[in-house]
Amino acid sequence: MVYVTSDLHGYPLEKFLDFLNKAGFGEEDYLYILGDVIDRGPDGIKILKWMMSQHNVQLILGNHEAMLLACDFLFDEITEESIDNLTGSKLSTYRTWVSNSGQVTLDALMATRRSEIEYILEYLREAPLYDSLTVNGRDFLLVHSGLGGFRKDKKMSEYIPTDLLWTRPSMNARYFDDITVVFGHTPTVCYGPEYMGKAVKTETWVNVDVGVGLGQDPVLLRLDDMQFIYYNSLIK
Repeated sequence: MVYVTSDLHGYPLEKFLDFLNKAGFGEEDYLYILGDVIDRGPDGIKILKWMMSQHNVQLILGNHEAMLLACDFLFDEITEESIDNLTGSKLSTYRTWVSNSGQVTLDALMATRRSEIEYILEYLREAPLYDSLTVNGRDFLLVHSGLGGFRKDKKMSEYIPTDLLWTRPSMNARYFDDITVVFGHTPTVCYGPEYMGKAVKTETWVNVDVGVGLGQDPVLLRLDDMQFIYYNSLIK
């Protein structure tokens, strides 16, 4: 089985592993996490380290991981003094990340060995911006935020990172007729309060950011049969 989730935003790792276990996720299955594993909650780096040890888990880069990578100049020596001495574009880049709830991740990295930090950075640098696959005869495109500047005849190589990391599709956005685009980034509650904690599925796309960063539990989308699995439904 192939599963997709997104925007875990530092969700408690043990709780997430319990969710996967209760959902029946096993060694023969595959999980895609569509970015934004870090920031907001405290366990983002823990989740990344867990992902890095799994043969059947793939990260698609999110805008929060991209903001961390843009601040890689911090990690030669992360100290309060080195941060206080930032100026110019580096200071602006740092402030952008912290203003987007990156401080909790930075704090976790400050308590991490330099060798581990470099390993994490390399893992993030190698993470793709998207992936395409076919499951049970249905074609999918997996990406963090949707497709900015979408055209049906536009090649994926023509999209710039901002198109794939920061786009916020409207409810009436329409993508391919024969490929289902699966993304996160925009909490589904942005489409209306009735969608808080719920995935949104249209004719051409699925949004699986159910608002973990807002206190909700994540959802798993099983691509084999297009079923949504909610943590709360498994613990009742």
